[in-house]
Amino acid sequence: MHRVGSSGNTASSVRPRKEKRLTYVINHPDDKKHCAGVNCLAILKSHEPDTRDYLFTGSRDGTLKKWELTEDAASCSAVYESHVDWVNDVVVVGNGKFVSCSSDSTIKVWDCSSDGACTRTFRQHSDYVTRLAAERENRNIVASGGLGGEVFIWDIESSLRPISTSDNAPEDACSNPLNGSIQPGHKESVYALAMNDSGTVLVSGGTEKVIRVWDPRTGSKTMKLRGHSDNIRSLLVDPSGRYCLSGSSDSMIRLWDLGQQRCVHSYAVHTDSVWALASSQTFSHVYSGGRDLSLYLTDLTTRESVLLCTKEHPILQLELHDESIWVASTDSSVQRWTAEGSSPQKAFQSGTSFLAGNLSFSRTRVSLEGSTLVPLHKEPSLVIPGTPAIVQHEILNNKRHILTKDTSGSVKLWEVTRGIVIEDYGKVSFDEKKNELFEMVSIPSWFTVDTKFGNLSIHLDTPQCFSAEIYASDLKISEKAEDDKVNLARETLKGLLTHWLAKRKQKIGSRAASIAESPLGKDISSRSLTNSRIEVDGTVDSDSAVYPPFEFSTSTPPSIITEGSHGGPWRKKVTEFEGCEDEKDFPGWCLDCVLNNRLPTRENSKCSFCLQPCEGSPAPSVTLGKLSAPGVLRIHKVASYVLEKVVIDPPINQVDLDAPFSSSLSAREFQQSAVGIKPRQKLKPSVEILCNNEVLPSDMSLATVRAFKWKKPDDLVLNYRVMHGR
Repeated sequence: MHRVGSSGNTASSVRPRKEKRLTYVINHPDDKKHCAGVNCLAILKSHEPDTRDYLFTGSRDGTLKKWELTEDAASCSAVYESHVDWVNDVVVVGNGKFVSCSSDSTIKVWDCSSDGACTRTFRQHSDYVTRLAAERENRNIVASGGLGGEVFIWDIESSLRPISTSDNAPEDACSNPLNGSIQPGHKESVYALAMNDSGTVLVSGGTEKVIRVWDPRTGSKTMKLRGHSDNIRSLLVDPSGRYCLSGSSDSMIRLWDLGQQRCVHSYAVHTDSVWALASSQTFSHVYSGGRDLSLYLTDLTTRESVLLCTKEHPILQLELHDESIWVASTDSSVQRWTAEGSSPQKAFQSGTSFLAGNLSFSRTRVSLEGSTLVPLHKEPSLVIPGTPAIVQHEILNNKRHILTKDTSGSVKLWEVTRGIVIEDYGKVSFDEKKNELFEMVSIPSWFTVDTKFGNLSIHLDTPQCFSAEIYASDLKISEKAEDDKVNLARETLKGLLTHWLAKRKQKIGSRAASIAESPLGKDISSRSLTNSRIEVDGTVDSDSAVYPPFEFSTSTPPSIITEGSHGGPWRKKVTEFEGCEDEKDFPGWCLDCVLNNRLPTRENSKCSFCLQPCEGSPAPSVTLGKLSAPGVLRIHKVASYVLEKVVIDPPINQVDLDAPFSSSLSAREFQQSAVGIKPRQKLKPSVEILCNNEVLPSDMSLATVRAFKWKKPDDLVLNYRVMHGR
């Protein structure tokens, strides 16, 4: 995945500025479900009678969701969409707010009671933000850590900048000296953070294999703990701040006494990396999960462990909730399992427990060798289902359809220019279906695609995205002449922004009307109607209609991810635009295209070819020389051109025409040649066009001939043969 944001200063760079990209995400029809792995969980407990608790989930699909919980059900009550990359962690804080962090290098604050409004965004991190930790007593204090090695402490209510920092950044960039001093931080990535209830102890760990302990009030480092032999992936601190639990990729869980600054116990429970930890309220038991697909409960005093359940996917995060535990994994669903949260010792009464060793798994638990652990629970008590994530895709040759396969094995065909599934083939062979759908057609690649969100993300980069044109007849657009060329990117952008254009038109109209009604209306210049360049330029649009092949669904609208001149990258559904967005929000090239019908200068997309008579042809042997025409031009147009130049108006001076020459012809010029200079002359096609001695179909384009018939880097050579008597 590419980095979306950076805090580096590029003012002195001499490299040309890269144009901003526009991406649209084709959302699943049921957008109240996650469609990629769930990275994080947070519970909002209600303290009022007759009110329900809520679960917040953050996913690799880039969204957060709020679930209203009952004893036997969970319903999605809000979707939060603003991050432009994976959501990595979420914590509930005070005053009805929660905080999320993402691989887009931002931290966002949200209103728990809203239907999806982001109230604040922090952009100080230099790389992916991987983990958050919150203070329980002062609910506004949040710590964040990321791949850049920084650890920031935030007061989310009163400051736009961190109140203290634990990194190597310059002082004026990241800290407030009144609230904390700067100390050297992690040299490498931070994967784990934890803070005690009163906010006096903060611990962090990552790829350095050590645990660093901080005083979050000052930002100073108090100690460093060594013992793990691999990355530290999860951390917990007890409410008093004396003890710390750590889980690592070395498969070990360790208990640390921070007062003694040493490891007091090691627990060999897992067979692979430990990625998630959750403790009982008294910090006497720990729930753990990870890459080995297993959820264990361990008594920290007696060292007894029991296998609670096994899953089909690696466990990423755990969250205790009363007598149950919520489990997030690399799957798009979330499960709730019975955990005996208030009395975890009950789980050991089943007699299936074992004694956790204090070395590596392979050297301990000798009593279990040759036996298989039986999980305490076979099925979860509740499942919040997700939708299968797309894991394989292929862009078809027509450059409008994409074949996909998801985690359930289902194969589907998508239409990119409408953002919908046009065929669901079920569980069939992806490769066989791809071969079945093969078309011998060559269209320039005008977009790129990835599936990191679990669904299709279509990326448009200028000027490459404007390279593909297709005849209106191929798209069955009855409103246009069949020989009119349609630019796929331009029409797709018009379809994506049709709601924004309508809203913007309403706002401009209402503002103009209010000014006209004012006493000073006559003295106000037309320029005062707008503070934005696009509202002046936007009055010229020769073709604003959205044609059927480019109409996006309003019930399942796609989301746009892009960046304007201010504010950084953002993400929003196309139906949620208010009409006031301008060049501060959208790339300039996108606005020029949609509002002013202006396309950027593109590389030469014409196809050069030589047109020569076939050997032994009975027609006049006239070499028409080197020509060039748009790659979309059809072979029947070339045949009509030959009719015009060789049959209808044969050359008068054969000597002059034998001389080498070059001609560049537009599609319109070829079209004029097809009907002849004299309108009354209408001859049936009597010319065959060949390539490599193979007669070409009349509806094949020049680009397709070059790609599938000629197959050489040299200029295409076509031969013509006049067929008399047709």
